[in-house]
Order: sequence, then C-alpha cells, then structure tokens
Amino acid sequence: MRIIDKALSDRGSTYAVSGGPVDSADAAKAFVKTLCRKKKFAKATHNTWAVLLPDGPLKNDDGESGAGMVILRMLEREGLTGHIIVVTRWFGGTKLGGDRFRRVQDAVWVYLDDLWAG
Repeated sequence: MRIIDKALSDRGSTYAVSGGPVDSADAAKAFVKTLCRKKKFAKATHNTWAVLLPDGPLKNDDGESGAGMVILRMLEREGLTGHIIVVTRWFGGTKLGGDRFRRVQDAVWVYLDDLWAG
C-alpha cells in the first residue's frame, strides 16, 4: 500500500492519495477497509476510489458525488488496470464547487507521478 499523505490542500481541505495492486472487487473493498483502519483515514470526510478490473470498472464516491468517475477516467486514460487509487479528503470548511474535481485529478496525478518514478 502506497500512501502519499498531505498530497495537496485547497482552501482548508487537505488531500491524501493512496493505492496499490488489487485483483478483484473483494480485494478493492479490503484495500479501502485496511486504509480506514488507520484512524486518520477513518475520520476523513471522503475516501473516494476507483479501479479497473478484468470484470469491469469499480468506483465509490463516498459522498463526493462524481469523484469516483474522475479517478476511473484517469485510470482508463493511463491504461492502469488492477491498481486501486483512493483519494482522501478532509473537509476544511469551504466548499470547493467544481474545483473539487480538479483537486481529485491533481491528487491522482501526484500518485501516478510517484508510481511511475519508481
């Protein structure tokens, strides 16, 4: 499990991004459950995630409507299958509107850059 804590922040909201290889829907759900065993992540406002699997794509918005689809589209563009990415947000008190999708994208890019770097 790769975790990039404090990947970015915007108007008080803080983001982390995590990921790792998974090979099934059950493994994806277990990954998120393991992540949320860490108290900090369990207390997050949102843990949105997506993964491309041979059986088809999976995503979960966790209350951040549309965020799972943003992650999924990025995975599709990169051709990254069998690898879950979770974007975690701690709400800072100011609504971000449409910028929240840009922050999700930014967090995924932080993760992918780190992944490809080694």
